[in-house]
Parts: sequence; C-alpha cells; structure tokens
Amino acid sequence: MRAPQDSHIPPDPLDPMDRTRFPVDEWRLVETSPELADLGRTETLFAVANGYLGMRGNPEEGRESAAHGTFINGFHETWTIRHAEEAYGFARVGQTIINAPDTKVLKLYVDDEPITVPDADLDEYERSLDFRDGILRRHLVWRTPAGKRVRIDTTRMVSMSARHLAVMTMDVTLLDADAPVVISSQILNRQDGEDEYHVRSAAQGLDPRRAEGPARRVLVPQMNWTKGLRAMLGYRATDSGMTLTVGIDHAIETENVWQSQVMSDEDVAKVIFRIWAGRGKPIRLVKYAAYHTSRSVPVRELIDRVSRTLDRAVETGVEEYRAAQRSWYEDFWEHADVVVGTEPGVQQAVRWNLFALAQASALSQTHGIPAKGVTGAGYSGHYFWDAEVYVLPFLTYTMPQVARSALRFRYLMLDAARRRAGEMATRGALFPWRTINGEEASAFYAAGTAQYHIDADIAYALSRYVEATGDMDFLLREGIDILVETARMWADLGFWTENVSPAFHIHAVTGPDEYTTVVNDNLFTNVMARHNLRLAAENVARLAADWPEAYERMVRRLDLHEDEVEEWQRCAEHMAIPYDEHIGVHPQDAHFLDREVWDLDATPPDRFPLMLHYHPLVLYRFQVLKQADVVLAMLLQGDQFSREQKRADFEYYDPITTGDSTLSSVVQSIIAAEVGYQELALRYFYGGLFVDLVDRHGNTSDGVHVASLGGVWMALTAGFAGMRDHHGALAFDPRLPTRWESISFRLRRRGGAIRVELTRDALTVTLLEGTSESFSVRGEDYEVRDDAPCVRVPLADQGPQVPGPVPPQTVIGVRRDGSRITAGVPGTFPGSLRSTE
Repeated sequence: MRAPQDSHIPPDPLDPMDRTRFPVDEWRLVETSPELADLGRTETLFAVANGYLGMRGNPEEGRESAAHGTFINGFHETWTIRHAEEAYGFARVGQTIINAPDTKVLKLYVDDEPITVPDADLDEYERSLDFRDGILRRHLVWRTPAGKRVRIDTTRMVSMSARHLAVMTMDVTLLDADAPVVISSQILNRQDGEDEYHVRSAAQGLDPRRAEGPARRVLVPQMNWTKGLRAMLGYRATDSGMTLTVGIDHAIETENVWQSQVMSDEDVAKVIFRIWAGRGKPIRLVKYAAYHTSRSVPVRELIDRVSRTLDRAVETGVEEYRAAQRSWYEDFWEHADVVVGTEPGVQQAVRWNLFALAQASALSQTHGIPAKGVTGAGYSGHYFWDAEVYVLPFLTYTMPQVARSALRFRYLMLDAARRRAGEMATRGALFPWRTINGEEASAFYAAGTAQYHIDADIAYALSRYVEATGDMDFLLREGIDILVETARMWADLGFWTENVSPAFHIHAVTGPDEYTTVVNDNLFTNVMARHNLRLAAENVARLAADWPEAYERMVRRLDLHEDEVEEWQRCAEHMAIPYDEHIGVHPQDAHFLDREVWDLDATPPDRFPLMLHYHPLVLYRFQVLKQADVVLAMLLQGDQFSREQKRADFEYYDPITTGDSTLSSVVQSIIAAEVGYQELALRYFYGGLFVDLVDRHGNTSDGVHVASLGGVWMALTAGFAGMRDHHGALAFDPRLPTRWESISFRLRRRGGAIRVELTRDALTVTLLEGTSESFSVRGEDYEVRDDAPCVRVPLADQGPQVPGPVPPQTVIGVRRDGSRITAGVPGTFPGSLRSTE
C-alpha cells in the first residue's frame, strides 16, 4: 500500500523556496545572497532570452560558474552517430546546439584587483530578474582588498524589439577614494571546451537528458576584426556548415579621464577601458552585442548584418530599447497573466513560469521551440512533441502569431518528414522525434522514432490553433498539407483484422510513456491517430465545400484521391481502442496488463529516476510509467471518455506513475482535479510549478523545462478553471482549490478576447475585444456580446471530491485468465516479486 508522502508524489503544497534567500516579490525573482552550491540552477533561473537568443545568468566577471552559455535557436553542429550495431533506418547524423561566443563578459578591476563575487567582501548584494521588462539586474557594494567601497550596478537584456540584439550596462562608482579602474569587455569563444582560465568542463555522469555531440573543435574561425570601440568574430561550424558572426560595440559616459584599447584573435576579442576614477564620479559603460547566423550565408555577409544591427543600436541608445522592452512585456502580461488569489509566493512562481515561456518562444519565428528554450544545452537543443502538446495551447490563446510561427516551422520540415516516412516504409510524412534541422536525431529508436504519435500531436495542435483563431489562411495554404500527409502515414502504418468485426490496429509503436516501448495498440497513439484521421477527412471535406479553388490546388499539389479520404474515415471509425472489462480500465497497450507491477512504495528514493538506475529492459517488463500516457489521452481527447472511465483509469495509473518526467505532474494535476482528487491535484500542480525554481529533477542547470512551463498554464486554466475546447467549443467545469480565493486569466479567440474570473461561488466571463463569444459552463450555454459584455454564472460547488487527502492506492487485480498481478522491485530480494494478496 502506498504511503501518503511517497518520493514520486509532490509533498503537501507548501512554498518550497528558501525565502530568506529568494524573498517573495510578485513581479521579480530576487536573490539576496550568492551561493556556489546551486550555480547551475540560478544560471538557468536568471537567464534572459527572446526565443531566438538566450544568455544564461552567468556573472559579468565570468566566474564562478557551473555552465557558461549563450545559445541561438537552431544554430547547431552535426556529427556522425556511431551505432554499436547498424541497422537500416537508424538515425545517422546527430545534431547539437552550439554554445555561441560569450558577450556577457565585463571584467572589473579596481586598483588592479579583480572582483569575483564568491570571494568578494560585499556590503550589499541583490540580483533580480524583472518580469515586467525582462531585465536582469545586479547590485553590489564591494569592499576592495584595500578597503575602498565600490558600488557596482549591472543590467543585461535580450531585446524583444530587436531579435538579434542584447544590451548590457555596467555602472561603477567609487564611494570612498580615487582609484584606477579597468573594465575589460570581451567576446569569448567557450564552445570548444576551455574557458578564459584554461579550465575544461568535466563530464557530469551518464544522463540521457544532457547534451551530446562531437569531441573535436566545432567553431572554425573565419575572421576577427576591430575598429574604434567595436569588435567582431566570425565562425563556420565544422560539419553543419552553419555560419555565425558576433559583434560588440560600446558607449561610455563619465566625467573621469579614460582611454581604450582594442585587441582580438581567433577566439577572443577585448575592448579594454582604463579609467582614472575619482570618488563619487560615476562610470557608465553600455555594451551592445549582436548575433547573426545562417545555414549557408558566408561570414562576410553576416558581418554586414551585424554592423547594421550595431549601428542602429548605438544610434538608438539603451533607454529606447528599454522602453520598447517594457512596452512589449506590458502587452504580453495584458494577455498572458494568470492572477491567483492566494499567497504571493504562488503568484510569483506562476509569473516566473509564464515569463520563461515568453523567453523560450516569443521570437523563435521560423525555428522551433527547444525543450530547454535557449537557456541551456540540455537535450542538445532539440525540438520534441513537447511544444505542440504543452506550449502551443498557451501560445494559441495568448500569442497566436507565435503559435502560427511554431506550426509553420513544422510545415517547413514537411519534405524531410516525407523522406523519413519513406525510409520507414510508410506513405505520407513522419516527423522526427527529436531534431533541429528536420532530420531524425534520436539514436535510440525504441523511445525515439517509435513514438509515431508525434504526427498526431502536431495535427492536434494545428487543429486547436485554427479553431481558436479562425486562421483559415494557414489551413488552406499549409496546414492542410500536414493533415493529409500525417493521415496517409497512419492509414499505411496500421492494418485490419476481421475476426468478429472490423478493427484497425497500429503495432510496434511507443506512447508518451518511455518506460514501455515498442508495443501494440498503445492507447494514446491510437486515440490520437483516430483524431488525426478524422481531422484530415473533415478538413478536406471543408475545403471542398467552402473553398473549392483551394481544394483543387491542394488535390493537385498532394495528388489526393477521394478513396484515400474514405479510407481515413473507415480507419478512424474502427480504430482499436484497448479496454479491459474484467479490470475495468483502458490498458496502456494491448499487453500492458500482462506485466507485473513495479512496487514504487518499496523502491528506495535514491533509485529515482528509474532510467538512471535500471536497464531499459528491466523497466519494459513492468507496469511502471515514466509519465502520464493514458491519463494524457484523457486530457487531449477528453470527450472520448466517460467520467467513470476517467476516474477508473486515473486511479489505476496514478500509483504506478513515477513522475520521472517533468511532463507528468501537470497532466496528473488536471485529471486529478477533474475526477475529484482535488487535494492531490493541488500537490501535483505545485510539483510542476516549482520544477525549475527548486530543481525538483536535479537538472535545471541544463536549462528550463519548457513543457512543464506550458503545463503550469494548462493546469491553471484546464485543471482548476476546468477549461476545455474540444472541436473549438469553449467550455468550463471549475475546480478551484479550497485554499485559493480566485483565478483570473484572459483568452484570445478569433480576433477577440475575454477575461475569465473564477471564485468559489461563480464563474464570470467578460468580453474585452470583439463582438461576441459563446461558451458553456457545466453543460449550460452562454454568450457575451457587445450589448451584454459580462455573464456571471453561479456555482453550487467546485465539482466532485474524493474524500481523504491520500492519493489512489495501487490497484492489483485478477486478469481475465484468473492469474493475479503481483508487485515488486527487481533485484532487491530473492525472487524479486511478491504477491499482493
């Protein structure tokens, strides 16, 4: 029997942050004292980014640090994957994000003494990241070895108005006495493994979540150039052939006498300022950094682009960029903020998650949204299904243009997906499981390529976007191609049986749960494939009826035949959906219930995550989940399951879900709330809310968990506000936690906008933009209009509640053949398995 506080269940929802070091501020993340023990975590938490360019929260002086990082979305190196044993169709070329040259470095010397924060005698220290303007600020009062006090204030901003630009400032004032001051502003190539102190990064153990890639030099120098206070370095990636040019320029303001010196070589450029500083005479240095990359354009062309960006930056000035930045975030928060009427610490954490989502996606444009954004090298900078399922809902309802760009990124890799489908002996298109350039980069096919459900995930996100925004232009010109080609893949991948009645099966696939791979009739895959097939058939018919010219162009472009569409409809109608009437649940796959149960209660806490302590084959033999699978299907396709089925499935799968994936707790929170486990729903929500803020999974140093960030928004809107949008119909069935006063948020819909406010006794919808919006609350239909812009719906309760705070207990049943399922932990005692009778 499960204990109430298992290691794989988040603890009771109390604020887990150290508030002596990270005080509560609803609009800022604030650090009041520096610590060496968690540098990697804070470098990620204090990163600044815009979806294209990201800079980790490393100190200006360059040390100490866990992992220096500057990342550009899509800028990567390729390398040959070496398989121990080769087979046809294995991924051949790996891709990994490149650590771009570091322009964050601003070294400060007073009396020729450098400041390094861990060793410095500091009278004052505060570092803050302001969610209202995206600016990282640090304030120090440093007492030098000679006893002189120096006030140092720095800022760092990655621009939301100029995609390729970062702006940094350093303000230095001597408080007690005159002294010589030196500021060394640098560009430093850190990618090839050596920092400015000739220290190489050490490997941190085997962890498949970390970056992988080539061991040789990656960035081949092409040029270095200096003039005035400007310096540039240019590179070509060895194998991918991608090019990059980075440049810096400066403006200095001070009454003190100063001079400058500029120098550069292949891997470093320095602009050094020597100032004869007087007491009380401030020094302000403004540093502009510009990055431009290309798949093929030569460095000499990128030099011109960087020059234009820097020319404009110097002419515009830092204050105008800051004003534009604040304006951008004002608009963002107007549409994206979720106000939680509870303790301010929760509000702060919610806003940090939403802010990090904006930083991961806002200016990604024709690139995807990496699983770690541009805050770290985790997962090698790859794009997964995470974006479509966890991030696109947030973007669709708050920043629809960004959602459109993310979907266009998938369209632009459609030709590569067609090639991959051909390589895997199917028609249509098969999108890569993990990629940067559109080619499959997952060397472990069982938990990679076998996750065919990515096709259906993309189709799901596409449909949700079109229904919510009404963007028929995207559907007619590009989206329909994705729907048709993915439907073709499913129709060709599956097969028919006719034993009693026709059934369409899909074998040898892996669902979202990567602890169970290459199975037959994975429920999530089949349910989502059915939806994909229906979407394709419905939208082809929609084009034929309403846009005949676009329909004819599509038919010619894709060589589509009417009998194909009929076959998609038939496949969807007869899709095999596993259900075990004897135990009363949907099996995760056709043979899932044949396995024994992994006893998570008896598993030592230091053996989690299981994937780092057990061979995959050991995991595959058991009923144990890395993340929600059937439960996720009940969220994405909730109208295909009854309330009773949802509760039974949740109660079966929740006790055997480890939560080893950060994708899980937010989904478990939503379904727990829906079926009545409201206290558990709140605990799971807190587990997702603080994934990165308190480093619950021990790998925040590799970058933020972007999917979990999006899942937090989903848990608030779909979980506690009970929002659903099946087939474009907006509906609410609220589940406000008992210890919360209210939730309010905004949604963009078809060019309009509404505000949703949930309290204990009512749900209120207010029309903010547009002419009308229809919605339902617990089955009753309502509408807000110009002449009646606000509707208040009284609530008798907050939905069903399962009594008691404990989570569901492990369900051990008897199979239909009479055998009893047993539970155990492999390798821990003789016989390994024990009966649960």
